[in-house]
Amino acid sequence: MTETHPEHHAIGSVNSMAVSATLHCLTGCAIGEIIGLIIGTAAGLANGVTIVISVVLAFFFGFSLSSLPLLKAGLGLGAALRLVIAADTVSIATMELVDNLVMALIPGAMNAGLVNVVFWLGMMISLTVAFFAAYPVNRHLLQRGRGHALTHGYHGTSSTGARRLIPSFPTGALVATLVAFMLGGLVVSIAAELDDDAASPSGPSGAADGRRVV
Repeated sequence: MTETHPEHHAIGSVNSMAVSATLHCLTGCAIGEIIGLIIGTAAGLANGVTIVISVVLAFFFGFSLSSLPLLKAGLGLGAALRLVIAADTVSIATMELVDNLVMALIPGAMNAGLVNVVFWLGMMISLTVAFFAAYPVNRHLLQRGRGHALTHGYHGTSSTGARRLIPSFPTGALVATLVAFMLGGLVVSIAAELDDDAASPSGPSGAADGRRVV
């Protein structure tokens, strides 16, 4: 029994690191996804254009958040970007593929307005599915010493000058802020729909025959 304890400990460590790595990437992706979808829906862009914008922004924010600890540790911008691209590209690509696919499959999610329950519920569902899709990918990469393992040694270290210049954004705080923002959007959307139903002359259905007025 005692001989297997180190192995169990190692497995638990890999699982924990995989969760942390996935949440880290998911946060950056989610920020880019939400901004991209907000731009697309607000401007009335086609779904394909909106997806392209969302993917580009997801990679931008994903790489940016992953680069901050490396820059804080004293790496140059070029070296940090090369390391982050090697470490997080597969994880972010997996999230983007799954996230956009789920969002596109949810009826009305891509075309919903910003103040729409379907939009925010769709985002929550797609990001959740993306997390569970990317987790085994990150775990496999970590076991092979690749993926987020390439940057793990730089986390928690910083040079004196970088500590003053580069802000620190803990993954837990970013995730909590993101969740609060999405819940806020959902609450605002629900309140707006309730107000619309209350203001409708025909009651909650919006019409005498039970069909909603668009």
